[in-house]
Order: sequence, then structure tokens, then C-alpha cells
Amino acid sequence: MTKAFDLTGRVALVTGGNGGIGLGMAKGLAQAGATVMIAGRNKAKAEAALAALKGLGAKADFIELDALKEESCRAGVNATADKFGRLDILINNAGTSVRKPPEQLTAAEWHLVMDTNVTSAFLCSQAVYPHMKKVGGGKIINIGSMMTIFASSYAAPYGASKGAIVQMARSFAVAWAKDNIQVNSILPGWIDTELTAKAREQVPGLHERVLARTPVARWGLPDDFSGIAVFLASPASDFLTGTAIPVDGGYSVMA
Repeated sequence: MTKAFDLTGRVALVTGGNGGIGLGMAKGLAQAGATVMIAGRNKAKAEAALAALKGLGAKADFIELDALKEESCRAGVNATADKFGRLDILINNAGTSVRKPPEQLTAAEWHLVMDTNVTSAFLCSQAVYPHMKKVGGGKIINIGSMMTIFASSYAAPYGASKGAIVQMARSFAVAWAKDNIQVNSILPGWIDTELTAKAREQVPGLHERVLARTPVARWGLPDDFSGIAVFLASPASDFLTGTAIPVDGGYSVMA
């Protein structure tokens, strides 16, 4: 591995890192030499994720983090920095969705999605700032979505949250450039995860439409995100900040 992509000595925190895209990114960081803390609520699920990371020879651990609780977000960040002595990389990946037509949504459902997807990322980013400033810089990666670009009749709060998290990343990128902190976003397309498995159950014909629209003619896999995570977390992307990169098999460029 070239020095530009080497994460040896760096410490990363991945929210929602115990499965799906989060684990795919965590595995990439681990393979590049980073120490990885995965955060989430499901301890049992985390055990399998930790086994996968340690199987790659990584130093890894799990911390409970409830994305809906401010004190939990801040405590998770600070505990990671305390345990490993520093914190260089934050991936804001925790997310959820409620699939309903807009007129059927409750205020509670709206707040559930917005608070899980956006507010938690705000809180974790704010908490990680002093730790990154202390070590001379850092990398924050927000997970948006193709719903940042497109709309869906059944995912209004999800689309709103993913648009917001990308715009938030841009604002933080501008504010913290002086501190050598780069803040970027990844926009996943249709990826085969637990979340999208539910979508395929709830939305008739979704699987066929995704295959027809995606030039590479397949759903993405969590491991497809290991490379982009390493790039955005490494010195290779030091002059890249405030951008949003689709990782979608060409879905967003297909007419």
C-alpha cells in the first residue's frame, strides 16, 4: 500500500459500523492499517462484525451508541478518543427510514428519521472536532444517499435527511478547513443491506427496476465501499473537501 493510502496509526469511529455499508467501510479502513471502533446498539450483531475485522488483523472494538440520544453520541466519540489516545476519522453512517406516502407520516416518524440520520451526525461531528484539532487534522465522512439527488414518493423524511447531511458536510468543510479537517459525503445507490431488503419487501417491482436502471446490472455490496472509505479517510484526499461522491454502479448517470 502506498503512503498516500496508509492509515497506520490512525483511529476511526464508524457509527452503524456493525453491519451493512458501515461494516464494509470499517473493513476497508482496517485493511489500510487503522484502528477501528464500531458503534451501534446491537451487541450481538457487533460480535460478528468484530470477528470479521479482527480476522483482517485489525485492532478493533465496539461501543454502544444510541443515535437518538445526545449524551450517547458525545460519550461515544469521547470514549473512543480516550481508549485509543486519539481520533482521526469519523464516519457518520447511522441511519434509518420510514416508508410511507407523505400524507401518512406522523411527526414522530419524521423526527425519528431526521434525528437518527442528521442530528446524530451533527452531534458526533461537533464532539470529534476538538480531538481532530488536537492532532492537527482529521477526516469526517457523511453517508448521504442517491435520495440526496433523486426523490421518492415513499421516502420523504429519508430524502430530506440525506439532503441535509450532505449540505451539513459542506458547511463543516468550509468552517473547519482552517483546522485541516476534510469533510466529505458518499452517496450510496441501491446496496444489498438489511435496510434495502425491507424496501424490496415493501415496494413491488423494486428489484427489477434497480437492475434495469443500473449500468453495471447488479445491486451494490457493502464491500464496494471499502475503497472509497480508505480514499476519503487517507492523505490521498487532503485537497478534497465539501464534495459528495456517488457510489452507485452508474445509477445516477443513467438516462
